[in-house]
Amino acid sequence: MRAIPLERARRIALGAQGFATPRPGGRVDVRHLRRVLGRNGVVQLDSVNVAARAHYLPFFSRLGPYDTEHLDAWLWRSGENFEHWGHMASVMPVALHPALRFRMERHPWRRVQALVEERPGFVDEVLAFIAEHGPVSVSDLDSPGTREEWWGWSDGRVALDWLYMSGQTAVHHRDRQFMLHFDLPERVLPAAVLSAPTPPFEQQVLELVRVGARAQGIGTAADIADQFRLKLGEARPAIATLVASGELTEVRVEGWSKPAYLHRDAVTPRSIPARALLSPFDPVVWFRDRAERLFDFHYRIEIYTPKEKRVHGYYVLPFLLGDRITARVDLKSDRPARVLRVQGTFVEPGNDPLHVARELAAELRTFASWQGLDDVAVVANGDLAGELARAV
Repeated sequence: MRAIPLERARRIALGAQGFATPRPGGRVDVRHLRRVLGRNGVVQLDSVNVAARAHYLPFFSRLGPYDTEHLDAWLWRSGENFEHWGHMASVMPVALHPALRFRMERHPWRRVQALVEERPGFVDEVLAFIAEHGPVSVSDLDSPGTREEWWGWSDGRVALDWLYMSGQTAVHHRDRQFMLHFDLPERVLPAAVLSAPTPPFEQQVLELVRVGARAQGIGTAADIADQFRLKLGEARPAIATLVASGELTEVRVEGWSKPAYLHRDAVTPRSIPARALLSPFDPVVWFRDRAERLFDFHYRIEIYTPKEKRVHGYYVLPFLLGDRITARVDLKSDRPARVLRVQGTFVEPGNDPLHVARELAAELRTFASWQGLDDVAVVANGDLAGELARAV
């Protein structure tokens, strides 16, 4: 079995993610956006907006400043993409719609089963309402129902989510408050996509594994399966098929206890000219076990950790410099004050604090300007905070 040094595996992985080429020097247009999403096959969504929306950050990390309204219009209104359950809630190219239909067809949900028993015909009434009035958000449904204290699930919300997850409706768009608006699939998705035949389950998984393996460049079976949150048992036969066809080659990566698979299109960049803040939901770090193996970087998002138990902060972004993750920063965009607040800054072991601070300061200034903020304020928290405050 061919052996791959860890340092090379890092460069292969980052090259596959688009970090081997410099950011565009001019205006970012739809061709750049299409390239980022096409390379990865999926961009994860999240409602937290402390620093910036999660789906904005992977594009910023790879492209630099761009118009977020332009991105949203392209993601949801162009007919090129669709939202569904990819790597959690995600937006993906419409070409992947047939490969995700098994999730639409296999979506048993106790909430809707209970609703059907309690309110026969209600779900059909919601679908008819969407057909007449769409696009529709949960606030458009005159059905307060009963609400649970934490998630606030109303009967209308249950019906809307069921119709969407089962493919009977589609996400038309998300508004600036990130609220979902649903419509009939034929009013959202291209006719050619909806009329495309549904492949057998094994072929759907094969396509998702193919996209995931190409997006990662090199990865274990678990890494590849995680790209679209497939079960490992589902992904393994597809990986074996791609190995047999020559699309993947089984290799051994230095320090990894399990075999890895190298995609035939993967290249080994001579260097990685990256200087990027990464979202907690960026493909480079979203599978925490992979991040540890590639970068020796132990990372956990602490949003749901009680404040007194947090180690690094509330919304912590890794800082990629070259082919290493060199620091992590707890960021908050204070929009009323027009200030980017750096609430914690920590250097990773083995890195030069002065060099990292200077590069991080430059990236934070770029990030702040992109977010429409006028200043960067560094709180004296963390072992890199002093150097960063001087560099900013």
